[in-house]
Amino acid sequence: MKASISKSVVSGAIAAPPSKSYTIRALFAAALAEGVSRISNPLVADDTEAAAEVLAQLGAVIERQPGVWTVSGGHLKPPRQNLNCRQSAATLRFLAPVCAMLDGESRITFDPGLARRPMTPILEVFSQLSVESELTDTCLDIHGGGSRFQTGVVSLPGNISSQFISGLLLAAPLAPDGLNVRLTTPAESRDYLRMTVYCLRRFGIVVETAGNLTEFRVQHQAYQAADYTVEGDWSSASYFIGLGAIAGGLTVTGLNENSFQADRFMLNCLRRMGAGVNIAGDSVTVSPSPLRAVEIDLNEAIDLLPTVACLAAVAEGESAITGLERARLKESDRVSAVAGNLKRMGIEVVEEAGRMTVTGGTPRGAVIDSHDDHRIAMAFAMLAATCGDTVIEGAGCVAKTYPGFWQDFETAGGKVIISE
Repeated sequence: MKASISKSVVSGAIAAPPSKSYTIRALFAAALAEGVSRISNPLVADDTEAAAEVLAQLGAVIERQPGVWTVSGGHLKPPRQNLNCRQSAATLRFLAPVCAMLDGESRITFDPGLARRPMTPILEVFSQLSVESELTDTCLDIHGGGSRFQTGVVSLPGNISSQFISGLLLAAPLAPDGLNVRLTTPAESRDYLRMTVYCLRRFGIVVETAGNLTEFRVQHQAYQAADYTVEGDWSSASYFIGLGAIAGGLTVTGLNENSFQADRFMLNCLRRMGAGVNIAGDSVTVSPSPLRAVEIDLNEAIDLLPTVACLAAVAEGESAITGLERARLKESDRVSAVAGNLKRMGIEVVEEAGRMTVTGGTPRGAVIDSHDDHRIAMAFAMLAATCGDTVIEGAGCVAKTYPGFWQDFETAGGKVIISE
């Protein structure tokens, strides 16, 4: 699938899609709670569907209606069939600890693209718990048995992915004696851990934290069914917020300014670059203005790299974007993917291990390789609106987190033709 984009002027308002991160967390919590939970405003996308399907295989009953998913949970057990996480790293990393807590064997499968993303921390935790597991390129076998755990304390690094820690926190209440999770290195993406703790609290689970989120204590507890409303997704909104700054002005609704979502940092980025940003209730309105270069550390909001780099491409001066080491381990090596595509558009980029320097200029149309990475496709659609004559290959990858992206892009005034 290809998206051909012409130079565009945007205006009006777009509603932010629901948060992927909160939808998946709420699904897991609801599936672990005995009784009926209602998740309002869930994100319907490939990643959340993957989470819903594996939880249904474990025994949760999930009824999907427009705008609300009803989950009857509790009493999960390993299924006889494989649990397919597709391309969802969060589903894989949340599911594995849960399966370790269940008595019986689980086989978790996933698309080959996930094989390049780290899994070592959770395997080392399983070893500490005396849980047997075997990992291949597309399969993880887990011989669960929470009642046979040899310890109530586990340790793992905090600087590889917060998803490993979140997965352990989701599973910890099932451990007969609870679980203490200690980090051997400071946590990165701490806001995602705060999201998990907040979501667990909504379903009746208390997590005690210490040492600036370097230690988590979870007693054996029972999840409580709850009604939960998913807020708008700052990550998905970032492309339209950025679009408003460079292609005509735009309002994005349905956003919580006080969210735990790390990518609300997008507002800070735009203000530092000189864009006009106004917040009224749950709406963010961005007005275009000449952008200026910035030096910015994205370590705590790593998914913003493609968006910020594309904005830097039209900013005056040389922008330095740092804290990018983990961006190489996403759906693509996003540092190289972003740098390569910006160079195709005539933008000067210097790529280093965890740093990128972008010299702003006048992008020209080009053929963009999405690398089957949803965030690459959406960010370069934003930039393409400023110059036109651009084709984004593999444009269908947006379905991973934002199936309605191209329709919303058109609604905002973006000129795009979708073809096979």
